[in-house]
Amino acid sequence: MSVSLWTMVPEAPLEKVDDAAYPVGPGWFVVNAQEALWIDRGPRGFVCAFEGEDAAAFPQLGFNLFVLGPGEPMSMYHWEADQEDFLVLSGEPLLLVEGEERQLKPWDFVHCPARADHTIVGGAEGRSVILATGARVDSVGDNWGGYPVHEVAVRRDASAEQETTDPHEAYARFPHRRRTSYGGWLP
Repeated sequence: MSVSLWTMVPEAPLEKVDDAAYPVGPGWFVVNAQEALWIDRGPRGFVCAFEGEDAAAFPQLGFNLFVLGPGEPMSMYHWEADQEDFLVLSGEPLLLVEGEERQLKPWDFVHCPARADHTIVGGAEGRSVILATGARVDSVGDNWGGYPVHEVAVRRDASAEQETTDPHEAYARFPHRRRTSYGGWLP
């Protein structure tokens, strides 16, 4: 008699609300980015939230697709207690990192180790599409990270108004995020 050393992982149920499909339970799943949940973040572009709206759905690794228009910041300039990584799929966004600006192009990979101050801003022309991933080991709870104020981020309108560790305070000037249908933004 053979004994299995593992248990089979079930397929996660996908819920379809309006035009968006996202997981509503644990397990593996497949969803096309064009059919996944998209969030309109106003002057901060769009994000494809593969895990749905509950940021804790993927407990180990965050994984998002961002679509930024010219000058739109992906996030406020910040650092996290875990690493974050980014892959530019299209466009020519601008990386703000440790007080410097770096022009990016398609297929540039950006690695930000824990505690590196950073954000990405949409390029001067057209849309930028960026795949973002980050660990969720130490970047949870009160000691997740913070939003420093730096001239490079202030100049690009990608800075919190004052140094803080509170995301609500850092993003207070922006409208609330809202669900939206996929708008044909992907290359």
